[in-house]
Amino acid sequence: MLPWFPREPIFYSLRSCSFKGFPVDANSRPRSVAGICIKDNKLFIAKRIPGGSMGERWEFPGGKVEPGETDEEALIREYFEEFGIPVTVGACIAHAEFEHHQQKRFLLAYIVYMETMNFTLTEHTQWRWASLEEIEKLDFADSDKKLIPDLHKLLQR
Repeated sequence: MLPWFPREPIFYSLRSCSFKGFPVDANSRPRSVAGICIKDNKLFIAKRIPGGSMGERWEFPGGKVEPGETDEEALIREYFEEFGIPVTVGACIAHAEFEHHQQKRFLLAYIVYMETMNFTLTEHTQWRWASLEEIEKLDFADSDKKLIPDLHKLLQR
């Protein structure tokens, strides 16, 4: 699997990891997930296709967790839909809260292990590996920017 990242648990906090195996239901606060893939202290990011509120912005791939779906299932689905690749989802490493269309949402970030880099881009025009310093200079998704302080702490270990 690519890229390499230690497989031992990297729990940010018990609260931030509590959703991985639990599906969203009608009583849950809506949540989104981001897949964080790390290689040589650089993170995998992708630039959205034009259109919509996220058009032509960079992001950590991921998306909304659908009703009845776990965070892990959502990330597996999103990576397959957006890149055509299988992934394995690891530990939760960061979390944030954001507002989308006047609705508060949780954003949970998980380590993702890519099994191949043979991408079929369907929702993005390009992808790259970038340092956090590079990411901070890009037109990056506002919700994903909120993960950067936690990712700095993780990469400094």
